[in-house]
Amino acid sequence: MLRRWCILLAMLALTAVTAITASSASAATAPGGFTPGGPIHLVGTSPEVSGGFRHQAESTNWSGYAATTGTYTSVSASWTQPAGTCRSGDQYAAFWVGLDGYSSSTVEQTGSEVDCAGRTPHYYGWYEMYPGASSDYSNPVSAGDHFTASVTYTGSNNFQLVLSDTTKGWTQTQNQTLAGAARSSAEVIAEAPCCTARGGILPLTNFGTVNFTGAKAGTAANTAGASLATYNPVEITMPDVSVSSLSSAGNFSVSYTGAGSRFPFPFGGF
Repeated sequence: MLRRWCILLAMLALTAVTAITASSASAATAPGGFTPGGPIHLVGTSPEVSGGFRHQAESTNWSGYAATTGTYTSVSASWTQPAGTCRSGDQYAAFWVGLDGYSSSTVEQTGSEVDCAGRTPHYYGWYEMYPGASSDYSNPVSAGDHFTASVTYTGSNNFQLVLSDTTKGWTQTQNQTLAGAARSSAEVIAEAPCCTARGGILPLTNFGTVNFTGAKAGTAANTAGASLATYNPVEITMPDVSVSSLSSAGNFSVSYTGAGSRFPFPFGGF
């Protein structure tokens, strides 16, 4: 399976979910010559809130929190794999930790996914060093599995990506090289992957609620890491979800609110 992430160029593409060519439990292989994949696509931000989050952001494809004010050496979090409610058609939802992608052109990330093929949910783990293609793991994944994940910069353009399913008892560790990574953000994200035949965001799986815990990020000055909350992170929301507040311990949740919902805050432009 080839995992693909894309930038949505217009909100119209969210409603123009025409023919989607997809393999079982995979993101679509879309014809037409466009280049899928990429970092967050922001469509609006709020001003800084004194004593609170630096700001909120609207995105077409990411939801969660991102530290964006430094150079980061690591990010980590845990979550329980949510169950996908599959009724008909194909839907997709991914949950991951990563470095870069908020204000840079690379993304180093690893996580889990639930995709719907008709009424059947498919669960799996993966990693990606964007702009390279992603790779899926063959290890078994079920709804309710507990995951821990981390991405760590080890120097000289090298990264270590670790994904552990502590319920099933497996761990995958990847040591990868990627030149030019700015390491300008550290994020914990629920995502609507891409791509439709026109390059838009794929329909989002109804995943209920995913609870992220212990979200941390590290810097050169603090390699042990600290709660993501200490970095005054950006709260990111995409259509069809809500994001809870981030606790001082780095805990928050992302909940599916239903297809067709809009952004929950009044700023932004399309």
